[in-house]
Amino acid sequence: MAQTQISCPRCRKMIPAQVEQLFDVTADAGAKQRLIGRVSNYARCPFCGFEGPLSTPIVYHDNEKELLLTYFPSELGLPVNEQERMVGPLITQVMNRLPPEKRKGYLLRPQSFLTFQSMIEKILEKDGVTKEMLDEQQKRVSLIQRLLQAPSPDVRAELIKQEPALLDETFFALFGRLAQSAEASGQQQTAQAMAALQEELLANSEYGRKLQAQMGELDAAVKSLQDAGKGLTREKLLEIFIAAPNEARLQALVSMTRNGLDYSFFQILTERIDKTSGPERKTLEELRENIMEYTNQIDKAMEEQMKQADAMIESLLLAPDVMQATVQNMANFQNEVVVQVLEAKLRDAQQKNNAARMQKLQQIVAVLQQANTPPELELVNELVDAAGDDASLEKALNAHEGNLGEELTGMLASLMQQVEQQGDKDPNSGEIMRRLEKIYRAILKRSMQKKLG
Repeated sequence: MAQTQISCPRCRKMIPAQVEQLFDVTADAGAKQRLIGRVSNYARCPFCGFEGPLSTPIVYHDNEKELLLTYFPSELGLPVNEQERMVGPLITQVMNRLPPEKRKGYLLRPQSFLTFQSMIEKILEKDGVTKEMLDEQQKRVSLIQRLLQAPSPDVRAELIKQEPALLDETFFALFGRLAQSAEASGQQQTAQAMAALQEELLANSEYGRKLQAQMGELDAAVKSLQDAGKGLTREKLLEIFIAAPNEARLQALVSMTRNGLDYSFFQILTERIDKTSGPERKTLEELRENIMEYTNQIDKAMEEQMKQADAMIESLLLAPDVMQATVQNMANFQNEVVVQVLEAKLRDAQQKNNAARMQKLQQIVAVLQQANTPPELELVNELVDAAGDDASLEKALNAHEGNLGEELTGMLASLMQQVEQQGDKDPNSGEIMRRLEKIYRAILKRSMQKKLG
């Protein structure tokens, strides 16, 4: 969800903020982190220095954990019936997204919370997070906030030095999720600040330096695979694994070659083990166990990602307006796994000849294509529509005078070649070609007139 302009609670000047009322984890896997990490409904005023949560009604939903929670800030001072009127449409939206078989009794009994903190504790309790664990999490969130607010690198370095116990794997995982949420939700200023801060954390903390070393192993793994060239066989890959100097390098290699670690690979490794004895055999057996463990970890992570992607896409298909729901969840499609799941659903619907489902899936595809359409192609489409008569084309060209450059003429030339190759396959190709040629000549004419002064 993009940022909006709000009035600062203290100085009343307009400032950007991420305001969000519905956090539906079933439809949007990143919603929980935006809520807990204070990416949404949190204001920082550059004018008066105010920083704090916004008084925003919230509905939180997680179908898997059967949670439907509501929070209405007491400071708003609204009666219960008015509160229900405000959150009612959000709860209806949650229910409309779910297939009938997932609409369970908990949806009829939303749990209300008097404080934001008590709602967060309930969410985390369902995740198996204890009060002690929550306190530790809050310490890390607080440290991130203090680091982002620090006025200079020296102050940040001192904060990092003072809190070595907090700068662990959990901290960096939390930091990464918050940074991704900020980027996905359009908070560019926060995302840039966190990217710069990450560099300092990597350089100045013990765990950060460990991560940098792991990244170095990843680079070394990439180089070893590149040195093997295009003729990389399973036998060569096994030799690269055997030569790996440490577990970090081995893990990096497995992550990059998972598709090649199939039955044939393990058969080759097993045959190699059977031909050896003593220390060498033990080393190879340990290698096999480590590779299998790492592949299982990767497969489980991929399975979870695909499960989340499947749930998200299904929620879009159930939305009253599929295209609008897709636009609201565009950030989720940056993950390649989501696109793969979408493609699989398209193939399945086509094979089963499910026209209604195919139509909705194609609406999702249309939104994605629109988002990824080059500006030049959008302009070409507009000009083709206008080329039906000279006056409309002239008006459209005048409106886009600054965009009639070489990139556009190059695209026009390419499109004309494609239309010409289609020939009689498309009954509209003749009219399309005529309009493209008309646009091309008009742009060239304008270009020549400019050169001639």
